[in-house]
Amino acid sequence: MEIRALGGQGLQVGAEGLGLMGMTAHYGATDETESLATIDRALELGVTLLDTAEGYGPFRNEQLLGKALAANGRREDVVIATKTGAEFTDEGAFLGHNATPEYIRRAADRSLRHLGADHIDLYYLHRIDPNVPVEESMGAMAELVAAGKVRHVGLCEAAPATIARAHAVHPLAAVQTEYSLFERGIEYDGVLDTLRELGIGLVAYSPLGRGFLSGAITTPEDFAADDFRRTDPRFQGENFARNLAVVDQVRRLAADKGVTPSQLALAWTLSRGAVPIPGTKRRRYLEENIAATAVTITAADLAAIDAVAPHGVVSGDRYAPELMKSLNG
Repeated sequence: MEIRALGGQGLQVGAEGLGLMGMTAHYGATDETESLATIDRALELGVTLLDTAEGYGPFRNEQLLGKALAANGRREDVVIATKTGAEFTDEGAFLGHNATPEYIRRAADRSLRHLGADHIDLYYLHRIDPNVPVEESMGAMAELVAAGKVRHVGLCEAAPATIARAHAVHPLAAVQTEYSLFERGIEYDGVLDTLRELGIGLVAYSPLGRGFLSGAITTPEDFAADDFRRTDPRFQGENFARNLAVVDQVRRLAADKGVTPSQLALAWTLSRGAVPIPGTKRRRYLEENIAATAVTITAADLAAIDAVAPHGVVSGDRYAPELMKSLNG
């Protein structure tokens, strides 16, 4: 797999990463044995960026990654990305947003313990805390870099002005945000322009539209009772039917090109300069996703994709109302 620069701060990663969230949270039943095997297989295929967060579980996702790296002895091959900013007690109770310097320092130490690591390669502020100036939060992140506990810092789901303010305190290696054929808002709200202007890398989460763009989802009734997509507006009622029609068009384009819908969607994201982190907890889907790095997207492909999946084509917000309030701080 191609190794590419993520931003302008010297961080190098494989062209495609792996999102670990579903291995412990939000997407139905989990299987630790298969998850550990999937992480190992990802490293064999050249993945280096492994994305987790203290909130995925909470803590269980970081602990799973720590267990995997302790078992395979490949810590030095991995770029660990984890996140803070949503406060949890040590027992895992969620207390709300907290991006105060005190909490960031405490959470970083706890994440290091759970990961079994002596440093975090990429530490994100998971969400912007409306009660704490981003300069204060980034000041704490900068202290962690100076102390050697963190190598690079980033933000998730931030507005252009917030990105610029944070970058002025300490250079950002990356901003992580949702970006896919279903979610192209950053092309129009100034985020993508800001990242390019400041030399900040783009990490795209949910590059398969939470599985919609895989072409494998035919009804939301297939989801487990505890799968959060049951509350996702894009998977409900008329929104689901409209979005499924878009997926059918993507599936047609993929078939014409001799690839799967997932591979076409990921190859498009890669062609836009992003590092996608599709989440999966199974080796067979991982291998399908990684094969997208060998797919070439031509100008004709881009035109065809734009015709069926332009900005705004998706129906429904990307989160339920309460979660939407936490975006783009």
